[in-house]
Amino acid sequence: MQDQYVFQNDETAGMKQDEDVCSCSVGIMAYNEEANIAHTINLVLAQQGPALHIKEIIVVASGCTDRTIPIVMEIARTEPRVHLCIQEKREGKASAINLFLKQAKCKIVILIGADVIPADGALNNLCAPLRDTTIGMVGGRPVPVNDQETFMGHAVHLLWRLHDRMARIQPKLGEVIAFRNVISGIPTGSAVDEISIQALISQLGYKTIYEPGCVVYNKGPLNMYDFLKQRRRIYAGHLQVRDQQHYEASTMKTASIFRELLRHRDFTRSGPKQMLWTLGTICLEGMARLQGYYDYLHKREHHIWQMVESTKDLDADKRMLRRLSDVVSVIIFRFILDDPEGNLLNPDSNDRDATEAVRKLFPVLRSQVHSVGKLALSISEAGILTAIIRAEQSEVEEISRQIQEIVQSTPVRISTHGRKVKMMAVYSSLTFKGKHNNITITSPLVTETRIATGVGETIL
Repeated sequence: MQDQYVFQNDETAGMKQDEDVCSCSVGIMAYNEEANIAHTINLVLAQQGPALHIKEIIVVASGCTDRTIPIVMEIARTEPRVHLCIQEKREGKASAINLFLKQAKCKIVILIGADVIPADGALNNLCAPLRDTTIGMVGGRPVPVNDQETFMGHAVHLLWRLHDRMARIQPKLGEVIAFRNVISGIPTGSAVDEISIQALISQLGYKTIYEPGCVVYNKGPLNMYDFLKQRRRIYAGHLQVRDQQHYEASTMKTASIFRELLRHRDFTRSGPKQMLWTLGTICLEGMARLQGYYDYLHKREHHIWQMVESTKDLDADKRMLRRLSDVVSVIIFRFILDDPEGNLLNPDSNDRDATEAVRKLFPVLRSQVHSVGKLALSISEAGILTAIIRAEQSEVEEISRQIQEIVQSTPVRISTHGRKVKMMAVYSSLTFKGKHNNITITSPLVTETRIATGVGETIL
């Protein structure tokens, strides 16, 4: 018998502001999450902002056989906002979500995994767009903590980078979502709960949007067996949603994925090793999709997930997670063609040539700069390179000096003049650190400056 759902009416639809949008119920679905559950609950409780008021956190413990339930009960004794719902038999995540929705009291609900770590301000950024009552659902940006200098780490980062690019074009929401409490449940046989919710919210006439400012950290599979198991389930689930709910996830469009692969060449083809790893990732994903299609044809159920063990041990990554949550640095480089003889007098031409030269230096930077795999690089016109990295100021300074030295010592042939040229490079960096967003500004041209924005002080 097909699942039936009764939709609740939202009498405020069409209004541009909803005064109660800040009050929200947070749902955490947990199955044997003793290693992560306390850490996740405490981080969620610490979330705050003008668009966010957490009224309750409901943990649905589904068939747990470890210490998840005692841990949550202990937290609930001292924190009245935390509530525990025990599902004696494990019936799948969709079933657990339906239990949560029956108990959630607020007009806005948030779903976050027990193995997902929100960055500071993540949930506020997630809820802020819902002030517009034409928007029904918002999803955040997952960032894996896996080591990019391994094959599996490269594969995981590549998939989530592609997810980010695809979601910016057509929203595909997952890992953490906020939506209006206007549905009574989702199909209990769904293996991909977020896309099932997205389908229902969209069919009610609401907009769904992707909010990259909501950053959450997760851990991808560490071995190929777990990778295939996870991706197989997801693809089979997407096929099921497409047929049963008549909704297709944007990541089902293979042609669009390959276009983004080609555009993302700074990560996928930055060197021979990365090219091989990218090809290996494509092969693994293709194999997982074939397996998922087989499961779909043979009606193999995936709604009760097999646990992917290697994604659950976030304990070993707590130091990295603390660092990622607390620190982000931005480095801005300005490159100018070294023209001592005054041959290049046109500033516009100089800027174009500098931009072309920087693009040609990308492979050199990727191969020679220590830790450059952690950088998110982008080039704008006028020879400006922006790099974003989650690292302490000392590491940022080292990377900045390495890039400066490489650029200034490596001649590059530019097409407009048909000759090799050298460039000069200057940079500035800003590091945001801690819950008060203290800023450290450094540059070869100025003395280090620290601005304690949390208390309004400037220290020179």
